[in-house]
Amino acid sequence: MKAEMTLQEYEAFKGFLQEACGILLGENKQYLVKSRLRRILEENRMNSLGELVEHLRRPGRHGSLREVVIDAMTTNETLWFRDNHPFRILSDQLLPELAERNSLQPIRFWSAACSTGQEPYSVAMAVDEFRRQKPGKLKGEVKIVATDISKSVLEVARRGEYEMLAIGRGLSPERQKNFFTMSSAGSWQIRPQIKSMVEFKELNLLERYMLGKFDVILCRNVLIYFSAELKKDILTRMHAALNPGGYLILGASESLNGLPHLYDMVQCRPGIIYRKK
Repeated sequence: MKAEMTLQEYEAFKGFLQEACGILLGENKQYLVKSRLRRILEENRMNSLGELVEHLRRPGRHGSLREVVIDAMTTNETLWFRDNHPFRILSDQLLPELAERNSLQPIRFWSAACSTGQEPYSVAMAVDEFRRQKPGKLKGEVKIVATDISKSVLEVARRGEYEMLAIGRGLSPERQKNFFTMSSAGSWQIRPQIKSMVEFKELNLLERYMLGKFDVILCRNVLIYFSAELKKDILTRMHAALNPGGYLILGASESLNGLPHLYDMVQCRPGIIYRKK
């Protein structure tokens, strides 16, 4: 890859990325783009970002390269029980309410932009702990649909096997003991009763999707990468995917603006969640 990319090349790539997956790159992110795409350009014997964009926009089958580029530009930062308070809200407020409301009906969660699986598996652990603490309270089946745009992170999530470094990020020793077994290779495998609750699917949030209805949607730390217009569109479609009275949980730094007719804000102290009107 040549030493410098032109502003025109950078703007062209910004346009491609936003059209492809909604990610809106800010100004002066040329170094980030260059560092993440250098290997891809070298492997495909391309000399510039402009050449890559031209190739991606050509008619024909360039799906695999497109996936690799999007994968490289997607941030997959995650950890177990991230931010803690959403999981306290889940255990103390939402699961008791859903147990009463649904009786024997299945309770369905959607973990959007699930990365390598820590969020949906954390939800499954919280459900398992609730059942142990309050036997017989949660009678219905619990299913968690977890989606991401990246095939590579979904492969990791489906395996449910993690190195010690990943296990140590947010997971207590007690939960590690309760929910994982050590493999012969020295990694840690999530137990079947947790793994069986989660179904992983490839999904681009910009696309129209048919995932069914949900009682709770977690869409955390992903909308910050989208434009205001795309955020509104995604949150409107998520509203349609929620059951009556269902809940939306966003990231700690994210807020719901411009949609007061769709959601009610629920103060949980700490934390805020949104209930479908």
